[in-house]
Amino acid sequence: MSVTWQSPVPPPDMARAPGHWRRVAWRGARIVLVIGAGVLATMLLRLAERPVHGVARPWTQPITIWVCRRTLAILRIAHEVQGTPMQGPGAVVANHVSWLDIFALNAAKRVYFVSKAEVAGWPGIGFLARLVGTVFITRDPRAARAHTALLQERLAAGQRLLFFPEGTSTDGMRVRPFKSTLFEALSAPGAGPEGARAQPVTIFYEAPDGADPRFYGWWGDMEFGSHLLAVLGAARQGRVRVVCHAPVPLDAEDGRKALAAACEAAVRAGMPSDRRGT
Repeated sequence: MSVTWQSPVPPPDMARAPGHWRRVAWRGARIVLVIGAGVLATMLLRLAERPVHGVARPWTQPITIWVCRRTLAILRIAHEVQGTPMQGPGAVVANHVSWLDIFALNAAKRVYFVSKAEVAGWPGIGFLARLVGTVFITRDPRAARAHTALLQERLAAGQRLLFFPEGTSTDGMRVRPFKSTLFEALSAPGAGPEGARAQPVTIFYEAPDGADPRFYGWWGDMEFGSHLLAVLGAARQGRVRVVCHAPVPLDAEDGRKALAAACEAAVRAGMPSDRRGT
């Protein structure tokens, strides 16, 4: 996750309501137990799954979905899916708002995130990302061919890869222009198995009543720890909506730039009218 986008408006003040630390402790402890149970179950099941299925994960997929749904339920963030999540291999391309996107998108349908290589080394988060099959790539142009081969291998294994083409998270009040680099692996001839598609997905958050509409956004110089505590301790919670648009066959557009533009247009159209700017 690359948190580099800077807003001309300072981030909202995450005021702490009475009972903040009690809610942090209660919700945090339950989420740790859920994630811990998911990690243990995944590690044990993966011992048998890996020799049989390799990079494919048909047995451990439901565990990740369960963990993400339970986490949102513990936080009391309402989760709504509009449209039909894509079946079969391909890519999901979505706008990027927050670290909460990981839970919201996996709770809708199992996806495998494509992330910058640095995340693999982050304490705790890196281990979890590797455990659930995240694909790590570097920003080195010399590795582009190797990245394309890796992504196409995952597609051939029947996985749905998740890209954040904006390249950064935002305050949730806009969609940034999509970068077309990662679409190269999707638009190349024979990129995936027959029938592989790309599904544009719009994700947007409705803040708790009375809170700044950017409450769930994580961007700029905001610290992960302080934002996590603000969400955990919120007296009221809001809602996240995941809007699944019609999938696009990988060979339907003329090259990566056209495919990126088509996906961006669909994602932008799914946002509320006051959040479609850049």
